[in-house]
Amino acid sequence: MSTSKKFAVRVIEKRNGWAAEITRQVTSRRVVVSKREMGFESEEKALAWGEKELEGFIKNQQLRNARKSEQRKSKQAD
Repeated sequence: MSTSKKFAVRVIEKRNGWAAEITRQVTSRRVVVSKREMGFESEEKALAWGEKELEGFIKNQQLRNARKSEQRKSKQAD
């Protein structure tokens, strides 16, 4: 289970099965769906997909933040 405060996994039952969503907390009241996958046969499969994708999603954000930080530092140095 992820310990991120900004990103979370939400599992919802739909008509044709289960859906897993990776959500992002924008403000204290607003939550946005960043990624969604639908059509899982069970809640467990949806949750497993969400947790696996969330790990990659957070790692990708960390790499992106590091790249942006380096770009900011190089612009300030000029």
